[in-house]
Amino acid sequence: MSSTLIAPDLDTSYSLSDERIQFFREKGYVTLKEVFSASTLSWYGREITEQVKALNVNNQPMEQRSTYQKAFLQIINLWQHSALVKEFVFGKRLARIAAELLGTRGTRLYHDQALYKEAGGGITPWHADQFYWPLATPLSVTAWIPLQATPLEMGPLSFAAQSHHFKMGRDLGISDDSERQLAQMLRERNFDTVQEPFDLGEVSFHYGWTFHRAGVNSSPKPREVMTIIYMDIDMKMGEHANKSQQADADNFCPGVRSGEVIASPLNPVLYEAQA
Repeated sequence: MSSTLIAPDLDTSYSLSDERIQFFREKGYVTLKEVFSASTLSWYGREITEQVKALNVNNQPMEQRSTYQKAFLQIINLWQHSALVKEFVFGKRLARIAAELLGTRGTRLYHDQALYKEAGGGITPWHADQFYWPLATPLSVTAWIPLQATPLEMGPLSFAAQSHHFKMGRDLGISDDSERQLAQMLRERNFDTVQEPFDLGEVSFHYGWTFHRAGVNSSPKPREVMTIIYMDIDMKMGEHANKSQQADADNFCPGVRSGEVIASPLNPVLYEAQA
């Protein structure tokens, strides 16, 4: 059966209110209800899960893993391994939402990644995604797409509201140190921490510099999440602030030099507003 019949909401526009756009820009994150139907998530979710199983190399017992490894199984750029996943990642609905939230004329793909928190999986420590990204401006956003309803016991995201303006702690990657230091910094400066369950079909978006974390998955089922990272269609490569940014530049933006628009074959335009 054609994907367009099963998932008609993949490319159609989503009614995004000015109120939700303003909330995103002020708070650094937003959650949106009924972005995808149950049938769309089921259709693509099965393939995403199959790819995670096939590509995962993290098979150590949980007690032998690092904090980062306990947090989730992480598989990047699934779109390169599956035509069906590529359909999902290249869908115009999310890409247009990202552009409208960012206030840009369009969006490019930075990369996708599946983040599967296994049953019994540990916390995802406090961090900001853009620590890892060699981007010249803050105009990036992650769409966090649970493939099932995600109650609190499964470890949905927690956001520190308005923390995308907070400059301290941006030199910390995901670690026990980031969890401890950022928790203290955010608490001392009275940032509100927001954690809510996700309904099926609900999707969150957060800026690359918004600090966030996730709790343990105390349920008997994996927390299956797909993410897509979007950047301004005109995003340029920045100077590399750390080794992780250098590695990301090499792996996900091949051939792009500092100061150039990130327009490598791995960073296609996913949405561009009509003139």
